[in-house]
Amino acid sequence: MNIVFMGTPDFAEQSLKSIYEAGHKIIGVVTNPDKPKGRGMKMVASPVKEYAVSKNIPIYQPLKVRNNLEFIEDIKKLNPDVICVVAYGKILPKEILEIPRFGCINVHASLLPKYRGAAPIQWAVLNGDKVTGVTTMYMDIGMDTGDMILKEEVEIGEDETTGELWDRLSIIGGNLLVKTLIQIEEGTAKRIPQGEDFSIAPMLNKEMSKIDWENNTASQIKNLVRGLNPIMGASCILNGKKIKFWKVEKIEEENEVFDFEDLKDKIPGTVLLSDCKKGLYIKAKEGIISVLEIQGENAKRMNIGDFLRGNKIEAQEKFSIV
Repeated sequence: MNIVFMGTPDFAEQSLKSIYEAGHKIIGVVTNPDKPKGRGMKMVASPVKEYAVSKNIPIYQPLKVRNNLEFIEDIKKLNPDVICVVAYGKILPKEILEIPRFGCINVHASLLPKYRGAAPIQWAVLNGDKVTGVTTMYMDIGMDTGDMILKEEVEIGEDETTGELWDRLSIIGGNLLVKTLIQIEEGTAKRIPQGEDFSIAPMLNKEMSKIDWENNTASQIKNLVRGLNPIMGASCILNGKKIKFWKVEKIEEENEVFDFEDLKDKIPGTVLLSDCKKGLYIKAKEGIISVLEIQGENAKRMNIGDFLRGNKIEAQEKFSIV
């Protein structure tokens, strides 16, 4: 089939690679414009563009797709059989959705109708979900509301981060898109309406990164840390300096080190133990957080043992909200 592919990040690049290697004719790739990045603000292409360049596929980078008559005409002239959309970052207008004869197909990283929106992978981890997956669907004018085609479910690891799950689901998404295109070409693809019980997965913001020791349990803090890894990290304050946590473990049951009965009067955020060999332990609203990977202000990420060898943290000191 003749395919136009729309996508931007590495998650989408995997789907583009999968359908290219499956032998489909990709007649055009649409991706977001290059952006300045780094200290030198050098213009950087998206992963999708880089892959398209390596395969000599024509590239389109419109600033907008709505009310962009020139771009819409360009897509019409390509006359695609299907448009595949994976994490493109823009909502397509009706004029584009109606161009391909088989419609526009989206790869969405959740088990729809759960987590419609821009950040389904992140919210699945942030909410401590045990399972998630990928859904392929026919696109309509709503946000992730079209009829579903195929689904694949996966378990989320207890310690799995957003970055790790992102990488796993990108491969699953690429394979599922290939299967979906086979069914569309054979005329066997189903249209499964979505139910009304859905959740919204909005874009993340920096305000979310603040660890609220007073109101969050050890389990909630762990989900926050792994949900924001590698995006921005979870942050708190110690002695006036901003500290980021990148990996933590939760302790919610009695053990040989801590007697929970003795900790009832401890204020959440209090350092219970700080030792370069034994680790860093902090009281949460319920349970205890063991910090495994940390980042000091204006410093690099490092494991807790190395950090404590060069940065003194005393027991009874208190971490607070940013």
